[in-house]
Amino acid sequence: MVVSFKRLTCATALAGLALTTMAAAADIKIGIVAPMTGQLASEGQDMENAVKMAIDAVNAKGGVNGDKITTTTADDACDPQQAVTAGSKLVSEGVTAIVGGYCSGAVLPTLKIYGDAGIPFVIIGANSTKLVAANQGNAFLANSTGDMQATTAVELFKKNGFKKIAVVDEGDAYSSDLAKLTAEAFKSAGGEIAAKETTTAGEQDYSAVVTKIKSNGADAVFWTAYHAGGALLTKQLRQAGFQGGIVLGDGNNSPEYLEIAGSAGEGVYLLSPPTVDLLSGAADFKAKYKETYGRDAGAYAALSHDVGDLIADAITRAKSVDQKAIIEALKASDFKGLAGEIKFTDKNTLQTSNFRPVIAKGGKWVAVE
Repeated sequence: MVVSFKRLTCATALAGLALTTMAAAADIKIGIVAPMTGQLASEGQDMENAVKMAIDAVNAKGGVNGDKITTTTADDACDPQQAVTAGSKLVSEGVTAIVGGYCSGAVLPTLKIYGDAGIPFVIIGANSTKLVAANQGNAFLANSTGDMQATTAVELFKKNGFKKIAVVDEGDAYSSDLAKLTAEAFKSAGGEIAAKETTTAGEQDYSAVVTKIKSNGADAVFWTAYHAGGALLTKQLRQAGFQGGIVLGDGNNSPEYLEIAGSAGEGVYLLSPPTVDLLSGAADFKAKYKETYGRDAGAYAALSHDVGDLIADAITRAKSVDQKAIIEALKASDFKGLAGEIKFTDKNTLQTSNFRPVIAKGGKWVAVE
């Protein structure tokens, strides 16, 4: 009787373990890749928070096709080498899909990794047109591409009467792509490029660039890289007496830019993604985000939340965790979220531009009238 009881106990335990393993296997694992350390860690944390908020809400309603979604985060630090390590980690964990990606330079080398593995990848922030060329058909850009931002920039230059601009980048995939596209578009529209300069990320002294900009008679400066360099360049331009316009690419939409630039940032233009402060239907999300995380939602929070919902929607429509089926469902997306409509072109890019110009007033970004 004792032996029989032990056998029964063992059998019951093994059955319970099997059921637990089956339940765990039924969970849908989504990878999040973002800069969780380094200069852009705040933006990465923001993206992760917003995606998790969306997934938590989906799970609270019963999950996807009866299964719960779990997430695992990999830190790419906006560094190409670390991004490859992070991407390989997610692939080895057997994720169903991946969302994230802030810096184009870090996303670019991972496209082959995810493409070879056939994993659906929805890119939240990165938007260099180089990503489009390297896409193996499994990646989708939920942010408008650099050529759309260049068009918005040229429209803003013309509206303000800027006829001669200086373009400054940092040589990475994102900023060099945006600089090239904007310079070409502006020249095609009849404008003149007064100077085209490339600086180094982390640079502190922009005096040589400032001198060239002033001596070449630029009406305005377009900074295409990230907020740390953009804030310092802004301060040094104003300190040197430059009175022309200053326009920033979307990588500068950060409260840290305004803090570092201080009064020098007043009146500076930014080409912005759809932030919660500019979205009429995002008040509840904004409040819940702050309540949940104790901080304000950042520039890409709304779009990150939409992408979390989008991937759940695609898996639901695919009625499967088969990655080819999810990719096909993403291609057919007609999704309306906080940040607007997400529909993809045949190149898996966003159909309609989501960039809008804003201006720094009173230490805040406000919509341009």
